[in-house]
Amino acid sequence: LKALDVIIIIFGAVLILNTLKQSGAMRSINNGFMHITKDRRIQAIIIGWMFGAFIEGAAGFGTPPALTAPLLVGLGFPPLAAAMVSLIFNSTPVSFGAVGTPLFGAVNSLTAYLGSAGAQRFTELLTNQVAFLHSIAGVFIPLIGLCFLVMFFGKEKSLKHAFAAAPFALFAGVVFVVPYYFTARLLGPEFPSLVGALVGLPILLWAAKSGFLMPKTPWDFPDQNDWAEDWKSNFAQVEKVSADAPMALLKAWIPYILIALILVATRIPAFGLKNLLSSAKLVVPNIMGIRGLDYELVWGYLPGIIPFSLVAVLTHFIHGMKIEQTKAAWCDTFRQISGAAGALFFGVAMVQLMLNSHVNSQGLDSMMTTMAQTVAALAGNAFILFAPFIGVLGTFMSGSNTVSNILFSSFQYETALFLELPPLITVALQVVGGAIGSMISVNSVVTACATVGTVGAEGKLIKRNALPCFIYALIVALLAYIIIAGGISFS
Repeated sequence: LKALDVIIIIFGAVLILNTLKQSGAMRSINNGFMHITKDRRIQAIIIGWMFGAFIEGAAGFGTPPALTAPLLVGLGFPPLAAAMVSLIFNSTPVSFGAVGTPLFGAVNSLTAYLGSAGAQRFTELLTNQVAFLHSIAGVFIPLIGLCFLVMFFGKEKSLKHAFAAAPFALFAGVVFVVPYYFTARLLGPEFPSLVGALVGLPILLWAAKSGFLMPKTPWDFPDQNDWAEDWKSNFAQVEKVSADAPMALLKAWIPYILIALILVATRIPAFGLKNLLSSAKLVVPNIMGIRGLDYELVWGYLPGIIPFSLVAVLTHFIHGMKIEQTKAAWCDTFRQISGAAGALFFGVAMVQLMLNSHVNSQGLDSMMTTMAQTVAALAGNAFILFAPFIGVLGTFMSGSNTVSNILFSSFQYETALFLELPPLITVALQVVGGAIGSMISVNSVVTACATVGTVGAEGKLIKRNALPCFIYALIVALLAYIIIAGGISFS
């Protein structure tokens, strides 16, 4: 049943895309980006890195790749390339995604150790530590994403095309992580990803439009006739961008603007909508007759319904669509997600089995806890280098940085005390590692593949994204080692 949450998000994301295709808005949006730049590397950074970071900051839980990957496909990206780069870029913003939910999940799991007063101070210190680790490593993520993009999907498969765009890629990293870091220190864990993207996106658009730090020669994918079969979508072929736009660019963007505004309004508690929507739920009690085994579908708070499906309905009126166009958008959406539904149900079932395997007659720990403990026993005092990889493992299996933090933060804390390591740093590595694991999260990969129609390529995508995931986790592990060795404080 937990697969329904993911399926609804997929449905809403695909529905928005299909609605914009039918209304003609997607042609205008594509035209707008093509007028800024025809360079696929720059398009990937602007949409996958910066626009995705904004969506992550507001909604989280696998939403950004579900939105950015189809948008990149609409621009002419191979669907597999769009899914891959969207997942790689959806890493640095994740720890502060959904207005800080993953970090709060980590702290809440430690209240037994910290107490209420201690938890507040620990939250401040943890926010600073997580932001620092992400900011140093995150500067390089746009460039790393481009390296894998050109290596796997370029005509020459040469890194020289990635390094040609290195100045712009590093600039994109800086203009995001600088406001991201200072927002974390000054305002706390709710807004770093949101503010980083809000500040960085207009700067990047200006830079691309004015040619600032832009590569001299635009880079593109091979001709579509030369694409490998697994690059392509199972959906109907995406229309190429035409020279004419059927509607004004601002009007075409209104649905996405509404999505962003609604996400912010419904995720920030101060607006009063978060608790209201969270109370709208469907409860299935005593599943399979097991007392206390309940399932809650918090439909009011699922992005797939509000804002995705809601905005899709409003778009019918905003864009003056015909009934036939709206009907086609909904029918196409149901048809497209039907293939992914089965894989999601069985995939989520496997994850739930591993998460809940601690419920057994022998009183044994769960499979995931056992795996983490084994790594700690083998690592000894070198545990600090392995700590982020436990976070990666948790997100890989559970599909959520928040769930990974809830599962393993107390384990990281206790292990640090036992090994006489700073608990703050090990928990920070858990939070950061969990965010990095979003690149290869089973749920996120399945979601991204489903929204662009590459169902069946999930294994290949996980294998390819495992390397940038490893590189990122290793960088933050080495940073943490330097922090401990140098006695650096984040108070």
